[in-house]
Amino acid sequence: MKLVSKLFFAWALLIFCTAENALAQNKREFRGAWIQCVNGQFIGMGTSQMQKTLSYQLDELQKDGVNAIIFQVRPECDALYESKIEPWSRFLTGEQGKAPSPYWDPLEWMIKQCHQRGMELHAWLNPYRAKTKTTTALASNHIAIRHPERVFPYDGLFILNPGIPENCDYICQVAADIVKRYDVDGIHIDDYFYPYPAPGQEIPDQKEFRTHNNGIKDIHDWRRDNVNVFIKKIYETIHQVKPWVKFGVSPFGIYRNKKNDPVNGSDTNGLQNYDELYADVLMWVNNGWLDYCVPQLYWEIGHKAADYKTLIRWWNRYAANRPLYIGEDVERTVKFSDPDNAKSNQMNAKYRLHSQMPNVQGTVLWYAKAAVDNVGNYGTMLRKNYWKHPALQPLMPFIDAKAPKAPKSLTVMNMENEKVLFWKEPKGIDWKDQAVRYVVYRFNKKEKINLDDPSKIVAITTNTFYTIPENKLEPGNHTYVVTALDRMSNESKGAKKKVKL
Repeated sequence: MKLVSKLFFAWALLIFCTAENALAQNKREFRGAWIQCVNGQFIGMGTSQMQKTLSYQLDELQKDGVNAIIFQVRPECDALYESKIEPWSRFLTGEQGKAPSPYWDPLEWMIKQCHQRGMELHAWLNPYRAKTKTTTALASNHIAIRHPERVFPYDGLFILNPGIPENCDYICQVAADIVKRYDVDGIHIDDYFYPYPAPGQEIPDQKEFRTHNNGIKDIHDWRRDNVNVFIKKIYETIHQVKPWVKFGVSPFGIYRNKKNDPVNGSDTNGLQNYDELYADVLMWVNNGWLDYCVPQLYWEIGHKAADYKTLIRWWNRYAANRPLYIGEDVERTVKFSDPDNAKSNQMNAKYRLHSQMPNVQGTVLWYAKAAVDNVGNYGTMLRKNYWKHPALQPLMPFIDAKAPKAPKSLTVMNMENEKVLFWKEPKGIDWKDQAVRYVVYRFNKKEKINLDDPSKIVAITTNTFYTIPENKLEPGNHTYVVTALDRMSNESKGAKKKVKL
């Protein structure tokens, strides 16, 4: 009987430790959320209400642990920012070309709001889509009105023809304009390259193929080459303007099916990036033409044509040459039950798979509002479990690997009955070693200082001060450690200060 008890205790301990390890959080992890406008959620809101709505979403996402916002600013060759190249978006004001009133610049405002919350802001562009199906009127300065010969209609859309070299230059001009004028952390494009196939419709680019084929004999290879040229050029354009601005791509979740590519294909049976969208994502990853990749794995575990487990393992294996984050569908994740536990949805099973994939360094939520609305308790589980503690951005040593110097002159001052920790910005010569954010850690008297423990992070801030919440802490000695982060989140050594409460 004693032996049985000991075995049961050992088994219970193993289960407990396994559960704890499954919940262990990485100190560095990309935790993104897409905020879309193309669904019309902001049309007609007006300036005040839209700012209020976005502020609420950002506050809730911050509580959920999100550290990066991917904000849609160009859904159809238009702009949710002040642009001299393209018209104001109808998804902002209801009418394309009409400026918001009272006037504001949503991109500029969002950058400020995100940075105040310790979040990155990535500007999300739809490169080739020039008109969505629901848009009925285009502004006089829209590219499809100024140069109708450079777009083609397809299934109710207008598409900037990828086979016309001027269009590649035009999109890069738009991206460069944003990077020059705004303090964005990234430029992000999604899965819309050549249009998704529509029954009975052909891409009308035979003329361009004859004119611009560059000796490529197969039209499908030519289309892929057009997209490859664009990806390489926009990557180089962004980094020529500001080397620290990250370029990310979020492709459709299937590269190729195994039946089409026995060597590199996945055991799936769905639409393919390579064959239907002409997006050779592995070429971009392996050639370093992007800084991060976010495949959209919106299916459930057990999906017959595109099993989530199969696909996350495939991307982990084949796309490891650049930081890999996984695009998660919040609603679908909570809609389906865990195949191994019918009483639970698939959230835990998916995050367990994340932790088992050595090359997966983050997650992006599709879409932000679903997490904010706490669909299926998703947001609550993030803030209480999976993303309970803050996380720094994954490192990108291929851009910059040098850490800035540590903050200086840590001082505690009493200000209006509050203790405030101040520090001085370290000196930096250029963008590679200039501090742009700071991480504040807190350790109790008997705790060993361990900067690898994310549970000790109390703030990630652009400020050079931190207000100590005395009323929430036990009296006694606390040690605060402050580190500096540069543009690429390289972290300095820590500067320490003991504080007695």
